[in-house]
Amino acid sequence: MGTALGRRQLLGGLALGAAGTAGVAGALWTPASAAGPSRRGRLPERVDVVVVGAGISGLTAARRLRAGGAEVLVVEARDRVGGRVLNHHLRAGGVIEAGGAFVGPTQDHILGLADELGVKTFKEYVEGHNVYIKGGQRSLYTGTVPPDPSVLLDAALLQMRIDNMAKSIDVDAPWAHPKAAEWDAMTVQDWVAQQTLSADTDSLLKCYFQPSWGSDAGNVSVLFLAWFIATAGNEDNVGTFERSSSTAGGAQDSRFKLGSQAVPLRMARQLGERVALRAPVRRITQGDRWAEVHTDRGTVRAKRVIVACPPPLVLDIDWHPQLPQRRRQLLRGMPMGNLMKVDAVYEKPFWREDGLSGSGLAHAGATRAVFDNTPASGGPGVLLAFVGGSTWKQYGRLPLAQRRRAVLEGFAEMFGERALKPIEYTEHDWTREPWTTGGPIALPKPGIITSHGSVVRRPFRRVHWAGTETSTYWSGFMDGAVRAGERAAREVLDAL
Repeated sequence: MGTALGRRQLLGGLALGAAGTAGVAGALWTPASAAGPSRRGRLPERVDVVVVGAGISGLTAARRLRAGGAEVLVVEARDRVGGRVLNHHLRAGGVIEAGGAFVGPTQDHILGLADELGVKTFKEYVEGHNVYIKGGQRSLYTGTVPPDPSVLLDAALLQMRIDNMAKSIDVDAPWAHPKAAEWDAMTVQDWVAQQTLSADTDSLLKCYFQPSWGSDAGNVSVLFLAWFIATAGNEDNVGTFERSSSTAGGAQDSRFKLGSQAVPLRMARQLGERVALRAPVRRITQGDRWAEVHTDRGTVRAKRVIVACPPPLVLDIDWHPQLPQRRRQLLRGMPMGNLMKVDAVYEKPFWREDGLSGSGLAHAGATRAVFDNTPASGGPGVLLAFVGGSTWKQYGRLPLAQRRRAVLEGFAEMFGERALKPIEYTEHDWTREPWTTGGPIALPKPGIITSHGSVVRRPFRRVHWAGTETSTYWSGFMDGAVRAGERAAREVLDAL
């Protein structure tokens, strides 16, 4: 312990950027500037901290730990870093994202990290009109809510009620709210039915819920919705439905010029061989002074462990001693959402010539929520659709050719016949990722927050928890992942 404190005192004043390239005294690996993440070979026998998972949260924690003087090893089951963040390189040139992509105001931690790493952002294209499809009829609009008379009043009242509930939620402890038990026992679908006049409102809300959660309103509680909206802010700005759902000025305001995976790739490059790929964790044992992490590449003994993988995967690890019952119940009650991202690529973003933004909403079909996903250079043109929740259940299980046709027909209904002839079509189904099992977020079932939510960040002996689901702001987003990694690193540094 004294050695770790000494290193922390020595390095505490160094900037994190410098820590990314400077060697740490006594380190067991080649300096980061000389080697990247390792894919083979046995792991070191001992380190101060093992981080499980090389997504944004785990890498953020490792980077902070290293800056604090700790010897750290990140073990990742995949052959890549990034977790739920993944770039796709287009055949015509440019990069888009197969996973998490958007950032916006009040997401200060991911934006600060990206700036530190030299990863620049650009604004999501929003010029022109959005497209709204209902009952086979196409209309144009600007702003967030389509000018549909059947849902306008409902939408305004719902947004006000949701925002008022969010204001009353303690983001650190939603289970402590006076109405927590009542709200956690009711699904969002049932609550919306009580609050609205038109059945069309529930259908339109799926265009928000399915991309955000990979699920529908019948699978989560009102308490989760209120808390999720409350987290769409920061310590100085209360979360709002508008910020959570909007493009310009909201959660979908901007993207990264090099693709969002550039952030974890650059962190991993700084950490070098401190990141071990192809090293799935099979077992974690804990004693009085050590924890041992058993992987396919060997066993590593550490003073502390940070687990930063999707919640359901934690249950696949063999734990000795066994996880506390309440944590097991929490994890069992947090399945991943069902989400697929599909992109059609064109020689140019032709919809812009027609005065269209590339954004659209539809009450039915495979393309419920659509965005312009064109790279920062302005070409090639890319249309993106989120296929989540019940829409994924309808289309995600179809043969590729049938799903592709349904997606392109949805794009064509919004933007014209030219959408039927892309030069490339690509999709990524996160339910088929064995080390994620879904996306974009693990969702607590009704009743889980009040019964077991209070243990979500509680350390288990020498094990600490990261991952975007453990964040108190922007849970389910990259900003939440960064925040969670930073918090877990602080806990561990204080304990070493």
